[in-house]
Amino acid sequence: MGARKRVKAEKIKEEKKSKAYAILRNCPTSPRKMRLVVDLVRGKQVNTALDILKYTPNDGAIRVHKLLLSALSNWQAKNEGVRIEDANLFVKEIFVDEGRMLKRIRTAPQGRAHRIRKRSNHVTVVLDSAVINETQNTQN
Repeated sequence: MGARKRVKAEKIKEEKKSKAYAILRNCPTSPRKMRLVVDLVRGKQVNTALDILKYTPNDGAIRVHKLLLSALSNWQAKNEGVRIEDANLFVKEIFVDEGRMLKRIRTAPQGRAHRIRKRSNHVTVVLDSAVINETQNTQN
């Protein structure tokens, strides 16, 4: 590994230490359906987002709710001594990427076969504190 690559890798590693995030991999829902759920909570306060997901009837909402709770506990682990209520947490980033696709074959008329693509996705949630951002903006 070259020097520039190593420096860049260390920089990315340091940024990840301060970020509170959670990733759900290979969720057996199509990315298109999951994006509908994810769009509901993007940019919202964490408590509001949890309430929205709790009462959303989609199957993906249950998984995203659990993922958001995981990101919240990751934030708590990285920020010991800070109360969640005082931190004013919000969903900074949340996005869905396509996961692996299982390819199956269904029989069709006249000796043909149709492909069935069973899609999956990866969901990533990044939380941020509005209190920290306000103090950084006043310093700059």
